[in-house]
Amino acid sequence: MPFQSLGLMPELVRALSDKGYTEPTAIQSQAIPAILNGEDVLGGAQTGTGKTAAFTLPILQRLAEHPNPKAKGPRVLILVPTRELAVQVHASIREYGKHIRLRTAVMYGGASMNPQMMALGKGLDILVATPGRLIDHLERGTAQLHRVETLILDEADRMLDMGFLPAIKKILNQVPKQRQTLLFSATFDAPIKQLALQFMRNPIEVQVSSQNTVAHTVNHIAHPVDPGKKRELLMHILSERYQEQILVFVKTKHLCNRIAEQITKDGIPALAIHGNKSQGQRLKALSDFKAGNVRVLCATDVAARGLDIPLLPLVINFDMPMVAEDYVHRIGRTGRAGANGDAVSLVATDEGGLLRAVNRLLKQDIVLESKPGFEPTTTMRMDLTPPRGKPSGHQAPRRKPAQPGHLKSHGMASQKPKSSSPGGSPRGRQRSPQR
Repeated sequence: MPFQSLGLMPELVRALSDKGYTEPTAIQSQAIPAILNGEDVLGGAQTGTGKTAAFTLPILQRLAEHPNPKAKGPRVLILVPTRELAVQVHASIREYGKHIRLRTAVMYGGASMNPQMMALGKGLDILVATPGRLIDHLERGTAQLHRVETLILDEADRMLDMGFLPAIKKILNQVPKQRQTLLFSATFDAPIKQLALQFMRNPIEVQVSSQNTVAHTVNHIAHPVDPGKKRELLMHILSERYQEQILVFVKTKHLCNRIAEQITKDGIPALAIHGNKSQGQRLKALSDFKAGNVRVLCATDVAARGLDIPLLPLVINFDMPMVAEDYVHRIGRTGRAGANGDAVSLVATDEGGLLRAVNRLLKQDIVLESKPGFEPTTTMRMDLTPPRGKPSGHQAPRRKPAQPGHLKSHGMASQKPKSSSPGGSPRGRQRSPQR
């Protein structure tokens, strides 16, 4: 089933085609028509199932079909739990909306307030924000939410885990009651259902299961290393196994290019594949890799969606993924069809929390094994999870809960996303469209 069958406009289908996506995933097939129809949607989907595109594509179309260039906005507000996800979601919006004239911005803590205030002052169609930073702007009077037409809570379960519920409720008090609300979460446990029933109008419930498992034939190893010695360690591993096909994951397009260039200079043919490459360039790089013309393929998460490389013996995580589910997606490239495969992660001493998140997801501890000559000089921090509790001291205003609505079941599905579809930034997952 092509994307056109979901009712998407040609400009969006063209952007999807530019990225090599031809068919929607399960969550996209179910959520996009409902969102286009103006329904509230409660979507259950893990990173990697294409959920970012599931809400990004229809909101882009709704804005394009009803432009309001004078609106100070934002007209669409997307709340996410982390800076990395905010950047990833905003990047997806820019990619899928590149043939549509819309004003977008992203804001998160730890960045300068001034550029964010300037963007808010000029007016926006779409704002992607973390709750704490948005509260800062609301308290300063630099953000106004009275024109919000669609509110989206992405990874609501993670926001609740991080203690953002008071901030979310405060933000919800600032947006119009007559709006479309979309809530996406990995789980539909009691707190999520309670939130949905308080602030949504008869939401359609869409649930897609995720395969958070890897083949039993994959051997997982993590090498702790100082950040400044990662490249040396990578070259050391490649020098030992250069006769094999090796897929290396990195977190940014720029680093992807630099690593591929360095590997090639050191005598091992390598190519890069990422979102800035055209579809033709990606297909050529993948073809050369499969044919053995190059031994190493460096990839970002977004570009790696849909890669089909049979009997790949080794996957290396140069950077740990920001979202644990992306580890499963990366490692799924090896250990296929009963073959053995190795998953090697180069874990900097400040990435311990990311490794721990992967351990929790896999329900096993990945073996930590120091490479002689590359032992870290500092102790690895194994828990970087933000503490539970109230974010930034913001208090939620008291408010009577709204009358509960009703959840409308909509085609409950459990199927694996098709590889030709946008997966999740990077996170996402970019990332379907990303993550």
